[in-house]
Amino acid sequence: MKRTEFGPAGNSLSFYADGKKSTIQAFEWLKQKGLDAYEYQGGKGIYASDDTLRAIGAEAAKQGVSVSLHAPYYISLSSAEEEKRNNSVGYITRSASACELLGARIFVVHSGSAGGADREEAMKRAESTLYSAAMALEEGGYTAYAGLETMGKINQLGTLEEVIRLCRVSEKHFRPVVDFGHLNARTQGGLKNADDFKRIFETVSACLGADRAETLHCHFSKIEYTKMGEKKHLTFEDEIYGPSYEQFLQAAAALGVHPTVICESDGTMAEDALTMKKYYEKQIENS
Repeated sequence: MKRTEFGPAGNSLSFYADGKKSTIQAFEWLKQKGLDAYEYQGGKGIYASDDTLRAIGAEAAKQGVSVSLHAPYYISLSSAEEEKRNNSVGYITRSASACELLGARIFVVHSGSAGGADREEAMKRAESTLYSAAMALEEGGYTAYAGLETMGKINQLGTLEEVIRLCRVSEKHFRPVVDFGHLNARTQGGLKNADDFKRIFETVSACLGADRAETLHCHFSKIEYTKMGEKKHLTFEDEIYGPSYEQFLQAAAALGVHPTVICESDGTMAEDALTMKKYYEKQIENS
């Protein structure tokens, strides 16, 4: 049975305030709060041993919490340096291995930077890197998906259209990851109502298939932005910047989709994820 899942990206400040120290303690803590998803943070590198990753995954499964993984930030799909692109293929397969040890089905990868280069040239390099990554994932027998994320800065690759194009390199191995805060930031507050959110799901469905939209892996947070896009993540207490989680969840409920929603608020990830889950459940009850 498909379910809509909510949880934090990493451990909230309140997790440590409650005296918790180790990620393996996160899942019982999350279950007690009523949350059912967790994104393991490997952005600075994946340093945990295989045994530790297996133990984390086993505890998550015991508590009924689904796990995803954020791959290292230093993956560079579109670098002008061939060595960096080749290294990135290795980082992707390492992330796939860690993902499967965790019992996770998807690991999140940043789409890359256009930098000062021609954007189309950067896209072609990213596609070439992903083609090599897809072959390596196939050869390694990995079943976890690489989730290619929409990005928040305008000079980064990662519009929805660019992510969809990159996913088409291998629809077997790649899935879109939509960060709604990022999209709102790079469009200068472009997500204004529920229909704007619906269009994102509908675009994914039309371009990559209904199943991709129905079980979309999402990131959500309010994000401050400048004319260059994303500046910093905020909490739900912010009343200036969006996007609106209410409009997002109204759209999800109306469409009948079942996303996994990972909250990336600044320090209040679990609390804001729970706020979203409670609001979503009310939408379902009233629909």
